Order: sequence, then C-alpha cells, then structure tokens
Amino acid sequence: MAEEFRRNLMGPEPTLLPEESDVVARLAAGDEALDLAAQHPTSSLVWAILADEAYREGRTIESYAYARTGYHRGLDALRRSGWRGAGPIPYAHEPNRGFLRALYALGRAAASIGEIEEAERIAVFLKESDPEASAQLAN
Repeated sequence: MAEEFRRNLMGPEPTLLPEESDVVARLAAGDEALDLAAQHPTSSLVWAILADEAYREGRTIESYAYARTGYHRGLDALRRSGWRGAGPIPYAHEPNRGFLRALYALGRAAASIGEIEEAERIAVFLKESDPEASAQLAN
C-alpha cells in the first residue's frame, strides 16, 4: 500500500525513514526501552520513549539527554535516507515518528531548563518537518 503525502512541487520530496520492525515488535512484546536502547542505539524511537519516561518522572535533565540522543540518531537516519537538511518529514509515515517524537521531547525539555532559543528553533524545525506533528505529539 503506497502512502500519499502532500508534496511541494518546488521543494524536496518527503523523507521516509525505514521501518524498525524489530524494535516495534519488541516494544509491543513488553521489552523495556532502556534494554532496547543498549541493543538498538540508532533507534530514535527508544530514545524518545526514554525521554518521555524521564520527563514524566520529573527527571528533566535526563529527558533532555535522551531526547538529544534520539534527535542526533534521527538526523543520521534522515541523512542516510536522502534528507539534505530541509523538506518534509511526515508524521503520517510511522517510522518517522521516533525522530519527530525525539525532536518534540528535546524542545519540551529545552524549554523546561530555560533553553528558550533552542526550544524555539526546535518548534520551527518540527513545524517545517510536518505542521501537524506537534499537535499529534502533544496528546
């Protein structure tokens, strides 16, 4: 089944990250994100989950560190998938959600520790990636 995304005729094609079927299956089976991060350190999804867990528990600095790791791992994956620093990263494509979730978590943690300029840059990046992602991730 082909996914359809809004395309800007003047801009780059949307970047679609590859599936992380093993990680997703293991999370669904109840494996802990902390264990999976050690086994799948390139997965933005597991780092984003760790960032969310730490943030919910009031461990903001740990949340920031986990989110930053997921963000950087995601940038690496995006570049491997042909992303050149700009263009859509659609939330509708499920494998992109780990990166977008890490990006959102990084902005949230940055704002919480007073890194307002960073939080603002991340909000712009998230909006440029997919204007609907922030609303989806805030839920």
